[in-house]
Amino acid sequence: MLIVKTIHETRIHITEARALGKTIGLVPTMGALHEGHFSLIRRCRDECEYCVVSIFVNPTQFGPNEDLNRYPRPFEADTRSCREMGVDLVFAPEPDEMYPHENITWVQVEKLSEHLCGASRPDHFRGVCTVVAKLFNIIQPDSAYFGQKDAQQVAVIQRMVSDLNMPVEIRSCPIVREPDGLAMSSRNRYLNPEQRRQSLCLFEALSLARELVCGGQANSAIIIEHMQEIITSHSEVRIDYISIVDNTLLQPLLKIDRPALIALAVYIGRTRLIDNIIVDPPA
Repeated sequence: MLIVKTIHETRIHITEARALGKTIGLVPTMGALHEGHFSLIRRCRDECEYCVVSIFVNPTQFGPNEDLNRYPRPFEADTRSCREMGVDLVFAPEPDEMYPHENITWVQVEKLSEHLCGASRPDHFRGVCTVVAKLFNIIQPDSAYFGQKDAQQVAVIQRMVSDLNMPVEIRSCPIVREPDGLAMSSRNRYLNPEQRRQSLCLFEALSLARELVCGGQANSAIIIEHMQEIITSHSEVRIDYISIVDNTLLQPLLKIDRPALIALAVYIGRTRLIDNIIVDPPA
């Protein structure tokens, strides 16, 4: 397995793989890899002949008061896991390599980034789209793999690729959960034991929402109210948002009369966690 720090060297190795007729798959990550990431890597290995994992904590998607400086960076453990999983190349640039001077060119997807995480993190998706576009330009993958836990991110990137005619297939992969239901996240390691126990309220609230929809409840406000009751009963949990949106343009739904995304973000102590489910109203 190659560990490469520069864009130039990465392009050399990708060109060599393409010359051998290999299909290129990319799993973009910020490191602190867990089973959710590993599921993406496994699918990439199954579908592509040359697997690239990027490890880059992208500063442009963090707000001024967010956790950029304390974001976990267990690089040796991450590269060891990649090697064990048969990754061909790890692209691990420093910030100066990706942003060598003041960045004044940005990629922004409107409308889909207005609600959910975009409402409370106004420049987040601008940073995400810009760095993903840069990775696509550097690696030129045939397929790229993203987790459904970041459902809004997947939708935004899919639209960016479509609108800009980028020749890459976006593969959305299912959420991987702990046995008790908590969605796997690099930020879970911030939680102390009591906070970890309280974090189960995310999946509990989403599970109740699914039951209500399956039972015929279509009023979004009523579903959100029941979810809020579960979450606010936990002392260390503060709601950022609970939203029910359509599953295409991510616009708010007053009534669930089509496939919908039910998404939430909460703070547990200082840690922000997100989760979601997709629901279909009964026929």
